Amino acid sequence: MNAAQIVERAQRETGLDRFHSDSFREGLELLVSDANRVGRYSDAGVAHFEGQSVHYLSMRLRVDDYIRRNPEVLDAPIRAPVVVLGLPRTGTTLTSNLLATDPARRSILTWESDDPVPPPAADALHTDPRALAALAAERARIAENPSAGRFYMSSAVFPTECTMIQAHDFKSLLWESHGRLPGYAEWILGCDMTSAYDYHRRFLQVLQHKAPGAWNLKMPSHSVHIRWLLEAYPDARMVWTHRDPFTVTGSLCSLIANAHLRVMDEPDDAWIAQNYPPQLAIHANRVRAKRQEIGHERIFDLHYADMTREPIDTMRRLYAWLGDDFTPQVEEGMGRWLRENPQGKWGKHAYKLDRWGLSPEKLQPYFADYLAEYDIEREG
Repeated sequence: MNAAQIVERAQRETGLDRFHSDSFREGLELLVSDANRVGRYSDAGVAHFEGQSVHYLSMRLRVDDYIRRNPEVLDAPIRAPVVVLGLPRTGTTLTSNLLATDPARRSILTWESDDPVPPPAADALHTDPRALAALAAERARIAENPSAGRFYMSSAVFPTECTMIQAHDFKSLLWESHGRLPGYAEWILGCDMTSAYDYHRRFLQVLQHKAPGAWNLKMPSHSVHIRWLLEAYPDARMVWTHRDPFTVTGSLCSLIANAHLRVMDEPDDAWIAQNYPPQLAIHANRVRAKRQEIGHERIFDLHYADMTREPIDTMRRLYAWLGDDFTPQVEEGMGRWLRENPQGKWGKHAYKLDRWGLSPEKLQPYFADYLAEYDIEREG
């Protein structure tokens, strides 16, 4: 793989050659170097990696071009977004999906994250031809492999993660999940994320050009980069989801193993066991440290156990903390989504820690401080 050729291909396929900045190059070049050195990719995996890289750079070119032609989009600020963060696999997706049912909120929908330009009109977020085409493709994928949805409750018209947007700057844990990439994995946990959040804001400003609203954002790894999140959005209202970290570790390892199959003949279980427990600890500990700095009240604690037992009451408490109206319409929308999307709708996500040579005893040192500070219900 060659980074320069990936950039040239994106420019050729879009007919655009002007990036707002070259901030993406450092991450792209490191990622490609790592992948060439130790990635262990199959031929199909190389094609997938290159294709995805070209796709994200192509979207970046189109976003930058749209802003050049419509500079007024940058005049509209992003005010007090609700940001759902936490360890992965802790209910961030469920929380974001329920928030997205509120007509007063604006979410990055999956289909528009994949095809953002031109941005959709407010009344066409679910009926834009691009949304309908994405839904049709989704139905075909489900018919072919119904159990694939057991990993993640997603849809073209559900909200997606900000990691998909920051991937355009090649500063995203999305890329880190593409196999054994030790150089990139270390870099992404410590690099300056200013450019990724600057691009993220520009992306939101494009999407809200014709469909404004109060932003509902979600990405577990906002936890890792919480310093830069608050520099970009100082008035962000943060929701921290909590779940038994031992269960979380098994679930994430399983998810990453599945992601490896997109680029490798078989998952690199040894790398998964080595890399992800310390990364999960960083998710928890950086939020803990930032909370000491900014004040406990700046973050709402939302527990997975509460969401599974009493989701509506839990969301009502969240709305009270946000100072937003939990109207009958909002409650009905959330209830309808829960009825239509029960847990296990596409099959049960089964996993066991011992596949990766892990156990609660081995994981305890990573999460001891977190568990001592927060009363998190254990799942056994």
